[in-house]
Amino acid sequence: MINQTINNMKKVTPLTELAIEELYKRKQSVQGALIGLALVMLAAFVILLYLVVTAKTPKVLAAIPLSCVLALLPAFISLGQINTEIKKRNSK
Repeated sequence: MINQTINNMKKVTPLTELAIEELYKRKQSVQGALIGLALVMLAAFVILLYLVVTAKTPKVLAAIPLSCVLALLPAFISLGQINTEIKKRNSK
């Protein structure tokens, strides 16, 4: 059962093995996800900041949105790697 589950898991293809069209497609999807998540986090930040300033909520709540930005870090790293691979292939 466990072996079957492991075999069914999606295998990650290295960026060097992807076609240039697939790289552009992956870049667009990562950028879209980053933009969407950034907008949601910005809205959450504004709402929490408003609550911290106006209500008598703990001031620690202001740190939550700032720390959530770290959740976007892997996506930014992935986007950077994709851009590097695209530039490398276009320079050839």
